[in-house]
Amino acid sequence: MDRHPLIDTGLEYFEQGRELAMTWLLSPAAWSQFGLLVAAFLVALIVSRRLSGALKQILTPDADNQGTVAQARRFILQFVPLLLPVLAYAFTAVGEGIVRSIFDSGAVIAFGKRVFLFIGARILVKQIISDPFLKLLGRYVLIPVAALYALGLLPDVVTFLSEFNVSLGNISFSLMALVRGLIAGSLLFWLGRWSNDQSAYYLNQQEELRPATRQLAVKTAEIIIFGTAFLLLMNIMGINLSTLAVLGGAIGVGLGFGLQKIASNFISGVILLLEGQATVGDFVELDGGEAGTIVKMTARAIILETFDGRWIVVPNEDFIITRVTNYSDQGSANRYEADFSVSYDTDINKVPDIVEAAVQKHPDVLEDPFPADCELRGFGDSGIDFAVEFWVNGIDDGKNKYTSDVLFLIWNALKEHDIEIPYPRRVIEMRNTGEDAEA
Repeated sequence: MDRHPLIDTGLEYFEQGRELAMTWLLSPAAWSQFGLLVAAFLVALIVSRRLSGALKQILTPDADNQGTVAQARRFILQFVPLLLPVLAYAFTAVGEGIVRSIFDSGAVIAFGKRVFLFIGARILVKQIISDPFLKLLGRYVLIPVAALYALGLLPDVVTFLSEFNVSLGNISFSLMALVRGLIAGSLLFWLGRWSNDQSAYYLNQQEELRPATRQLAVKTAEIIIFGTAFLLLMNIMGINLSTLAVLGGAIGVGLGFGLQKIASNFISGVILLLEGQATVGDFVELDGGEAGTIVKMTARAIILETFDGRWIVVPNEDFIITRVTNYSDQGSANRYEADFSVSYDTDINKVPDIVEAAVQKHPDVLEDPFPADCELRGFGDSGIDFAVEFWVNGIDDGKNKYTSDVLFLIWNALKEHDIEIPYPRRVIEMRNTGEDAEA
């Protein structure tokens, strides 16, 4: 009965391992090397314990120190657990030359050094790496690769993956290229995301730039970072970019009509960033009734946050082809009105001065472009109607209640001057009929 080739390969490796183990067990040179490994590990253990305490005292900064040097010390401090395998590897390398000169053999020493590297990889993944993605990559890539290297199987695995080719049309690549591409791609795009976050943070701190310019710079940096990562990935995988051009052209023709809206929104987003008509932090209202504060501008859409905490995703194209009212305009003032009435018994000539002085006391009411202005609006059924106009920086909603505050000020000022605020009155006339009058 024929056996599967993988079973034959496994039995072959098992037999080689058994023969190697028997050779080492019966060889004085192997026992000497094994003794050297144990001695190197014990010495490294003693030295690392003493050095770890001293290094932690030297490298640990004050808890409230957030300077650049303190951050660098904290970064170096997290690698202290690697001291044991590094020292063991170094001490073993020192003794390797002596053993090879005596026995002309160092297979056990070489195996021990690879084991120390494997231990270092495990410590790195389990104790040092904190990023979830890197920890996942280390657990399923770095540790298995280190284990294969320690067992001496890594060259055979690499050869097998390199000889197994996969073809997709005009593109042909090996499994090794695919694995290398997945690993390199994961690292490149993680590094790209990290670089993008750092560049975005730096650019957003440049307050001398207009908000729209900062957003455009952030988007430009993002495109450059991830575009460079993609080109590097193609180069690492060994894929010829000219073959991708043909494939990309075919895909572009097929999807072009379906992606018109996406392309339109992307171009509209670039135009918005260049013109600066709306930026993050502005309160806007569209013709369709959508209104809110811009909290994020993406390549496809702008996200508005309403005062009730909801997010509205508005395509960038809507900001170009429809009318948009921008109430913020990067900090410009807005005018509001507060209506009130006074009794017909009031000397209305005194009302404007009283109300304007009261409203102007509000800390957010501006003197420029215009101070508070009280105007007579008409003669109503129950009283004389007035309105006070005032200017503020901000929107009269959400956390700001300007109109409410102003009405409180008006109420208190009118009460202080004994001015009555009228309320509707109705007169009921009772008319008697002739028969009721005679009775």
